[in-house]
Amino acid sequence: MSNKMNLYYDLVREPIITEQSSRLIEEFNRYTFKVSKDANKVEIKKAIEAIFNVKVVKVNTLNVKPKFKRVGQHEGYTAAYKKAIVQLEEGQKIDAFNI
Repeated sequence: MSNKMNLYYDLVREPIITEQSSRLIEEFNRYTFKVSKDANKVEIKKAIEAIFNVKVVKVNTLNVKPKFKRVGQHEGYTAAYKKAIVQLEEGQKIDAFNI
């Protein structure tokens, strides 16, 4: 694996699979990923295109803030992360999501 591919895998951390993200895939062909905090839209687009061999039309990003959680006597904050919502070209899909 080339050094550039390693960089791409460092930018795109993991897919986010929730009910809402599944609905985005079915209705709008949009896929959701956790990405590196310092990644920008251009880098995310190049990484998704290289990793999954698809054509990206649009990338939206947002920073997810930590939430306060309490379970019994334990309390603390969830981790903050950056989320990218990637829209693919019509007719293309990413098989890793398996919907």
